[in-house]
Amino acid sequence: MKLHMLLSFLALLLLTVAARSTIAPTGGKIEARHNDKKDETIKPQVVIISMFTPEAEVWYHIQEFNVLERNISVKGFSPLFPQAHCTKDGNICQITIGEGEINAATSITALLLSPSFDLTSTYFMVAGIAGINPKLATLNGVTFARFAVQVALQFEFDAREKPSNFSTGYVPQGSKSPDQYPQSIYGTEVFELNDALRKKAVEFAKTAKLSDSELSQTVRQKYATTPGFAPATKVPSIVECDTATADVFWTGALLGEAFENTTRLFTNGSATYCSTQQEDNATLESLLRGAWQHLVDFSRIIVMRSASDFDRPFKGETPADNLFGDAGAFEPSLENLHLAGVKVVQGITHDWEKTFKNGIKPQNYIGDIFGTLGGVPDFGPGSSFRGKPAPSTEPLRRRGYHSFH
Repeated sequence: MKLHMLLSFLALLLLTVAARSTIAPTGGKIEARHNDKKDETIKPQVVIISMFTPEAEVWYHIQEFNVLERNISVKGFSPLFPQAHCTKDGNICQITIGEGEINAATSITALLLSPSFDLTSTYFMVAGIAGINPKLATLNGVTFARFAVQVALQFEFDAREKPSNFSTGYVPQGSKSPDQYPQSIYGTEVFELNDALRKKAVEFAKTAKLSDSELSQTVRQKYATTPGFAPATKVPSIVECDTATADVFWTGALLGEAFENTTRLFTNGSATYCSTQQEDNATLESLLRGAWQHLVDFSRIIVMRSASDFDRPFKGETPADNLFGDAGAFEPSLENLHLAGVKVVQGITHDWEKTFKNGIKPQNYIGDIFGTLGGVPDFGPGSSFRGKPAPSTEPLRRRGYHSFH
């Protein structure tokens, strides 16, 4: 009798474990329809990178493709977003990396090291919302970046205590004035992406009809009274302009102008600050290290950001009102991630064999400020490795040091 009871208990335990293994641990919203074998490797053509739940959900239950057919748990992903979601054939996947630079770098690194994926020919598309510079674009518009600049990686004074001759409290690291190029470089300050690929993505995205709202239209017109803000008053469109990364969700004309200057300074005048977000330089650093180790192709990265808010107020509005007010752009900007982004994804997958399988050859430098992947950056002090890819071993340098010679 005792043996019979023991066997019954073990059978019940195994059934319970089996039942639990068929449910995706995502808060009960997504159920796994396909459980991948541990030894099966997925080789996506496109990975869509979302940062938080609203950005992720625009890719679920859509007509174009179903990324919920395969749900793969990835060790090292955020406990809030523990799975990658893929179509049945594995050609399109979507991941949610979490908000902020630390979450982004950790999650992307976990993806690169996962034995479940072969990412060597994958295109990565960052698809998130962002603040927008009214000098260049408007609410609900969609931007595609060539440069990503880590604008807050600097010395900082409280603005009330900055030297009287400084235009801002931000000073590049190792420097002694806001307009001096950083003398101490960490390596994540600037990334440059494949402009030929960006232009193809823009062509695809321009075939989309973007969403808007009446409130956004009303807010937009208030910027007509401010000189230089004419682009803010236009209807949403696809714009080629660059992105600024900072963990701090900042607002205001003074910081906006300071980071415009930082973007120009760090890129030797090549980049124009347009969108502001909290993750992209961290995401790109992780992908760059993966490319250095031949896990991914750095020429296959697209950074797409839609505009959910203005980064500074119109004339007569306070920065606080701008930050805490409602511009009516949150929902439309999310919708536009899908509307524009799905055109890019389909453009890549539908023309895979003819155009994208072998890659889009970059005509510009791609990589970081060190020149880690080879080539000479057209910004910063030049290659740290004499134009060649970084070796796998290198003498240790002191913290923040970078030779300009």
